[in-house]
Amino acid sequence: VFVEDTCVVFDELAVITRPGAVSRRAETSSVADAVKAFRSLYWIEEPGTLDGGDVLRLGRQVFVGQSTRSNLAGIEQLRALLTPSGYKVIAVELAGALHLKSAVTDVAEGIILINPAWVDPRVFGAANAIVIDPGEPAAANVLRVGDSVVYPTMFPKTQKRLENQGIKLLTGDMTELAKAEGGVTCCSVIIRTDAEA
Repeated sequence: VFVEDTCVVFDELAVITRPGAVSRRAETSSVADAVKAFRSLYWIEEPGTLDGGDVLRLGRQVFVGQSTRSNLAGIEQLRALLTPSGYKVIAVELAGALHLKSAVTDVAEGIILINPAWVDPRVFGAANAIVIDPGEPAAANVLRVGDSVVYPTMFPKTQKRLENQGIKLLTGDMTELAKAEGGVTCCSVIIRTDAEA
C-alpha cells in the first residue's frame, strides 16, 4: 500500500484524497497523473476530507484517524470504496496528533509502533504493540517497506526498543520533516506491482 497525504493506494485501487488543508488540494492532480498507470482511480469528494496520513492498513482492516484533516464524510466515502474489495474501515479517535500515523504505524506483520497517549492501543485488537519511549512522543511515525522500517535517528530510545524486538531498521536524519510534524509516511511513494505480489 502507498500512502501519501494526497493519495492512498491499495492492491485493488487508488484513492485520491481531498486534503483537509486547502493549500494541499492542488497537489492531487499531479499525484493522480503519476498513479493512474498503476491503479484505477477514485476520488474523495466534497464535503469529505481525507489525508493519507490518517490511513493505516493492517491486513484487511483500514484504520482512519478522525482528525482536523480527515472528517467523517471522507471516512464514509473511503468505506464505500473499499468495502466491495473486502476491507473493513474503522474510524479512530485521536488526541494530540495531526494524523493517525503520527501516533501509530505498522513495523512488521501483526506488530505496531504506538504512542498510547495519542491513540488507544485497544482499537487495534490483536496487533502486538511496541510502545514508544514517553520522552519521544513523535517516534511512532515510521515507514515499513517490505521487511524493513525506515526510521528517524532522532528517537534513539524508541529505536533501541525496536531493535530489541528484532525489527530491521533503515535509519536516516528526518529532522527537517519533523519540524512540520512530517515524517517518512508523508513522503512515501511505494506501489507494489504484480511482479512483487
